Amino acid sequence: MEQQLEDLVLLKKTLEIYDQKQIAEYLNDLGQDNWNREMINRWLKGKSQPKLSYAEYEHLKLLLPLPPESNDYDFTFIDLFAGIGGIRKGFEAVGGKCLFTSEWNKYAVRTYKANHYCHPEEHSFNKDIREVTLSDQSDASDTEAYSNINKKIPEHDVLLAGFPCQPFSLAGVSKKNSLGRKHGFECDTQGTLFFDVARIIKAKQPSAFLLENVKNLKSHDKGKTFRIIIETLEDLGYWVADVHEVGADDPKVIDAQKFVPQHRERIVLVGFRRDLNVHEGFTLRDVSLPESVPEFKDILQPAREVDKKYILSEKLWVYLYNYAIKHQMKGNGFGYTLMRKKNKVARTLSARYHKDGSEILIDRGWSDNKGFDDEANMRKRPRRLTPRECSRLMGFDALGESNFKIPVSDTQAYKQFGNSVAVPVFKSLAKLMKPQIIQAIQIQKNHTKSA
Repeated sequence: MEQQLEDLVLLKKTLEIYDQKQIAEYLNDLGQDNWNREMINRWLKGKSQPKLSYAEYEHLKLLLPLPPESNDYDFTFIDLFAGIGGIRKGFEAVGGKCLFTSEWNKYAVRTYKANHYCHPEEHSFNKDIREVTLSDQSDASDTEAYSNINKKIPEHDVLLAGFPCQPFSLAGVSKKNSLGRKHGFECDTQGTLFFDVARIIKAKQPSAFLLENVKNLKSHDKGKTFRIIIETLEDLGYWVADVHEVGADDPKVIDAQKFVPQHRERIVLVGFRRDLNVHEGFTLRDVSLPESVPEFKDILQPAREVDKKYILSEKLWVYLYNYAIKHQMKGNGFGYTLMRKKNKVARTLSARYHKDGSEILIDRGWSDNKGFDDEANMRKRPRRLTPRECSRLMGFDALGESNFKIPVSDTQAYKQFGNSVAVPVFKSLAKLMKPQIIQAIQIQKNHTKSA
């Protein structure tokens, strides 16, 4: 009876990541071929009590990420708007330990749980951060909100967040100004997800934070969005790195092509608690770059490994080709990018890649001169990247590796990688921040001892 309970617990954990059909097919890989979706469904509903053999139990365990070899860590962090864990992966690589994760997309959660070990007692998972900050409850008081945050989110050293870019409304601010009432970030940022980040920072006062967003955050809503974010962070008692830097040389804007073969610009806001005074001399200009960067061709799988389903249909290829010509004649640029052997860096992989793959197409020997009437040429239509190649392009997998688990459909995988961050960038950022983080932890320990 005890073993059957353990079997069911394991099954339910794997079903947080994979569906019943995937689990049945995986168990049948052992050669018994006696599992199917209906059997697993009946088991979950208590209508049957099948038993896993020892081999099946151990095989099923392999679907879950392994715990770290050692529980030793240098600092702790929380992972907000986590996606599939790209920022987490970078900070774990330099000795960080994740205590709390928040991500609302159910497919991203599956990929996250497939790849990142979440300790059942030392880590908690939240789907909607608004349920923690109570920003989804209009009648919740500030006192109730901060009490709930302190209850749900553990103490941590670093807050990580890749929050969405949203405009701020100043309607509430104008009204309070007219009434002569005091206002701050609680009013300025209300209704945005940055508001939730700010509330958590105010409640937990981490030593440091790293916030990631699209490059256009700086100019969004004529610069108002960025200005309010910076003012809020400074009002909360934080120093923000390179805050006054502007222009093309702004170190807050980092292009991933310095690390991976993809042009991908993101803005990064790094801050430290001003009262800890650990920020002196810190600048994002000191981010360490790799000695060499792989070329685009290095992330590709051998042609024999690529399923034919990734080759564009004749209809789609004709459409994209003619669409590009039409817009080129109008001076609007190209409608697609065909990556040939000479091309070393790809365009930005976007969340819309699943639609047609037009921003990054792999050349298979297509000849413009031969065109569409040549049957042999048509068989050389370009293809999309595979999800595995996307994983390598984003740095989740190293070159030649296939360790990052992709439990979702191709469509969802393309969306997830397109919405994610280039992992090597954030590993380098974590490495840069670590000395200040460790110093801040030590200062607080000394304050506690002397108190």
